[in-house]
Amino acid sequence: MKKVLIITYYWPPSGGAGVQRWVKFAKYLRDFGWEPIVYIPENPHYPILDKSFEKDLPENLHVIKHPIWEPYSFYKKFMGMKKEEKVQHGFIQEKKQSSFKQNISVWIRSNFFIPDARKFWIKPSIKYLTGYFKNIEKPDVIISTGPPHSMHLIAMGLKKSLNIPWVADFRDPWTGIDFYDQLKLTTWADRKHKRLERMVLSTADAVISIGWTMAKELEDLGSKKVEVITNGFDEDDFKENHTVTPNHEFILSHIGSLNKDRNPEILWQSLKELINENEEFRSKLKIRLVGKVDHIVNESIKKHHIEDFIIKIDYLPHDKLGSIFQSSEILLLLLNDTPNIEGIVTGKIFEYLAANRSILCIGSSTGDAAKIINITKSGKAVDFNDKKGINSFLLERFSEFQNGNKLKNNNQNIDTFSRKRLTENLCRILDDVTN
Repeated sequence: MKKVLIITYYWPPSGGAGVQRWVKFAKYLRDFGWEPIVYIPENPHYPILDKSFEKDLPENLHVIKHPIWEPYSFYKKFMGMKKEEKVQHGFIQEKKQSSFKQNISVWIRSNFFIPDARKFWIKPSIKYLTGYFKNIEKPDVIISTGPPHSMHLIAMGLKKSLNIPWVADFRDPWTGIDFYDQLKLTTWADRKHKRLERMVLSTADAVISIGWTMAKELEDLGSKKVEVITNGFDEDDFKENHTVTPNHEFILSHIGSLNKDRNPEILWQSLKELINENEEFRSKLKIRLVGKVDHIVNESIKKHHIEDFIIKIDYLPHDKLGSIFQSSEILLLLLNDTPNIEGIVTGKIFEYLAANRSILCIGSSTGDAAKIINITKSGKAVDFNDKKGINSFLLERFSEFQNGNKLKNNNQNIDTFSRKRLTENLCRILDDVTN
């Protein structure tokens, strides 16, 4: 088999969305003639742990580990956090914190840790891996996956030192990320981010994006070749038959972190109206939030007086989500209210598809997520201000619920988003850059 070196920060026992994509690729690479080798940090700072992903790792997987230094201990001291507390990613704050201290910490992080807090792992990794492969067979190709985008800079250095092809995988944009305007960047730092981004895109032999809008943006920034390989669902995760007693409650579920940019103010307004107008709806409604929730979201829920309908579950291992999917009438896909909304495709949408439940996407009726929902006939995508559309969908689904048409949605055309099919597409790219 040909060998591919995968450079990633997130790997089991890490939990969350960042780890799934490449664990699932690694699971199926051998089926298409590629042997994975994985390079990860020996002592990373993972905000969420989830050992359930370990079952997906192929037998006798070659994993290379090297120590990393990250500045989180300084951040915790500055913010007055306890040593054992985890630093959440994506600007999620579960508790109110000093805005002055938070602003200073963001400014320091953004202007001194470029491209991110893992920058101190770049040079040691290039040196270590160059020496590691000096006396053994080199991989045929390198793949880096970001964020964190420091992984791309490691791969770029290795491409030069080992003289082998390199594929850069973007799970999220770099300077186009939804919170880029919140980073309080100086002109100098902004230029450096953009210079490094252009360097990565122009040097990589191929670039992979998880969506069509982002692919066009990366091409415009200078990439020679961008392929779209979306995230997906693993059929193995849905083979278990979760027996669910027919619901006596009308359950809306959101799985994943809920930050302030993802706060669906329009949904809370809509639910409040329907609760006041429809006694039957009020008596049956439950809203499950599975994952970390920003304090601003909690305040918004209280403002609309719907906290009595909320069920919070801090975190569930990935292999325990089946019962949540299966017992939901509607799965909520809440997108970030940011300028890059058209290109946001969260990983959870594909597992929602495999669960065969109705999806309500709030964010954009024309973006990449809406495109997927329309292709699969899996629900409805509405714009942020479309309360009428939200009300209509909820009442239509509630009427079906009352008439006994529960749970199943019979989503269509979802095979193209299976992890195995997507890995096959990936291997075509790897074959292309190595031939």
